[in-house]
Amino acid sequence: AQIRYSIPEELTRGAFVGNIAKDLGTDVAKLAAANLQVLSDSDSQYFSVNVNTGVIMVSERIDREQLCGQNPRCFLHLKLAIENPVEFYRIEVEILDINDNPPAFPSDEVSLRIYELASLGARFPIQPAQDPDVGTNTLQTYHLSANENFNLNVKARTDGGKFPELVLERALDRELRAFHQLVLTAEDGGSPPKSSKTRITIQVLDANDNHPVFDRPSYGARLVENSPLGTLVVKLNATDVDEGPNGDIRYSLSSHNSAALRQIFAIDEQTGEIRVQGNLDFEEATVYEIEVEAKDMGSPTMEEHCSVVVEITDVNDNAPEVILTSFSSSLSEDAPPGTVVAVIHVKDKDSGDQGKVQCYVSPDLPFQLRKDYEHQYSLLTSTRLDREYIAYYNVTISASDLGRPPLSRHTILPIALADVNDNAPQFEQASYEVLVAENNAVGSVLVTVSAADPDSDQNSRLSYTILRAGGTDPGLDPTRYLSIHPTSGQVSAKFPFDYEQTTYLQFHVEVSDGGSPALRNRTLVHIFIVDQNDNAPQVHFPRAGEDSAIQLRISPFTTPPALITKVVAIDADSGLNAWLSYHLAEATDPGLFSVTLRSGEIWITRALQETDASAYELLVVVRDAGEPPLSTAVTLVVLVEEKGPEALQGSEARATDGGGLPTITLYLIVSLVLISTISLVGLVTLGVRCL
Repeated sequence: AQIRYSIPEELTRGAFVGNIAKDLGTDVAKLAAANLQVLSDSDSQYFSVNVNTGVIMVSERIDREQLCGQNPRCFLHLKLAIENPVEFYRIEVEILDINDNPPAFPSDEVSLRIYELASLGARFPIQPAQDPDVGTNTLQTYHLSANENFNLNVKARTDGGKFPELVLERALDRELRAFHQLVLTAEDGGSPPKSSKTRITIQVLDANDNHPVFDRPSYGARLVENSPLGTLVVKLNATDVDEGPNGDIRYSLSSHNSAALRQIFAIDEQTGEIRVQGNLDFEEATVYEIEVEAKDMGSPTMEEHCSVVVEITDVNDNAPEVILTSFSSSLSEDAPPGTVVAVIHVKDKDSGDQGKVQCYVSPDLPFQLRKDYEHQYSLLTSTRLDREYIAYYNVTISASDLGRPPLSRHTILPIALADVNDNAPQFEQASYEVLVAENNAVGSVLVTVSAADPDSDQNSRLSYTILRAGGTDPGLDPTRYLSIHPTSGQVSAKFPFDYEQTTYLQFHVEVSDGGSPALRNRTLVHIFIVDQNDNAPQVHFPRAGEDSAIQLRISPFTTPPALITKVVAIDADSGLNAWLSYHLAEATDPGLFSVTLRSGEIWITRALQETDASAYELLVVVRDAGEPPLSTAVTLVVLVEEKGPEALQGSEARATDGGGLPTITLYLIVSLVLISTISLVGLVTLGVRCL
């Protein structure tokens, strides 16, 4: 639908223009509920709509001369958009001229030099006054003050312009009067009329008494726009019956011509040829009227004027223009098909078919164009969107006219998809297995779990927490031993681990994003504690107090080789860290005794002599196979006595029966072998799982 209003220019802000609800025949409440919007084709919002009353009001000062210049009719175009359903209404507001500008001369004073022998009827153009108003409010007439020699003639141009000319009605006589003072008044047709004045000073000169004469009063030409520079427009011909310098003619463009016209056309002062020196644009002007003057070289010079009318023919030299009336560069990825992304206005300055425009977008994009009405399109979504698949689109709007050949213009609309929290975080691994050496430093990072979320911004901001895994010992709370950084996923130890107390931990790590509602996921983490050699061997037999030696008694008749005792030690570590070896570090007589490397048995290796000492001190060192190895030492004092046994196990062994020590030794050896075997199998199994 289209509605037209007419208002005068320069209305105050808030002035009434029209009632949309009344003119559309609809209820005001319906317009307010339909989200009524006003869209303007111009850069400024000159009008606003009160959605509660349906009244269109003036919101900014409207200057018709600034908007439309000298065009006789001036229009502002609006579009009204309502939703549910979407409808568009065109509003055309005609801006009527008021008489708010008086005519104005370029100068307050004009000086003319006229030869006293100027012919009666000679015309002397005066620079015209300019009035930016139009119609009856623009310049209508001129008035000349009363005088004896000159009358006023007003020359009307084809474009409506009026140029005043002084016409000599009575011969001049310099000797009688050398200067004439006249007043020229320009008046418009407003009510009341406005006017301005300029003072004309005429100096009467002697000499050259014939002015040049053109062979035609006016000339005409037709050119194609964008004609190349130097194109001949027309060749003028003027003659002067005077001789010598008084008959030598020079051509020039009159001062009446605008500066813009002077940049487009140039005239050869000798030949009178007018040629193109600037750009001819049909869209800027379809007709040019050139005022040309021919002057002789007399003193004073005499001149004659003529007009050259140049018509411009249109060619398809303007590509269509694409104007975004409404555009949202951000679009939610869950927007349904048919969502309006942009409202586009297209126009072409050319005329006829060359000014008709068609628009289209690439069929490979999830967007389509809908033609709302002439020169307006809406860009809509055509399918479902997925930001994680494509997060950004450059939609190219192609506009092409119907000229031959057609011209086109491409406008790129960058559209970014706004994220919706539709993806749960995903861990890089379904589970994590970590080997951690016992006695680790407090706060050391054991493992870093990492998850990714293809969403963006807040929807992809992840936080991690530790949860107890199902089926684990209820008393073994992982949060007691471990902590996790909420954003980096680094799992750290709160305390050093002790392999001898805990060998394995299992727990869940849960990750959640920052969406609303938040989405979550879990992964399982296995932590295996690896034994370190942090326990030295402990001697269990024979027992002795701190800093005291163990005494053994043997008979001087002991027959070698004879077992005199056995050192039994236990290491709380496992594996190689608990594999013990026994060494005789010091002895009073190193050649008399030996220690079995693995069993710790102490043997006498030769028969005792009468010259041998009666007491021997042995230092036995028990060392594990860890890296670095740890050790402990025990001191034995062997006494040689007549009443001593041939093979003693120590002062504390005399109370036990002879079968006790071998049984204990057997149990210790079996236990050590079993522990070593189990540890070895566990390490091999763990290595296979890791591989």
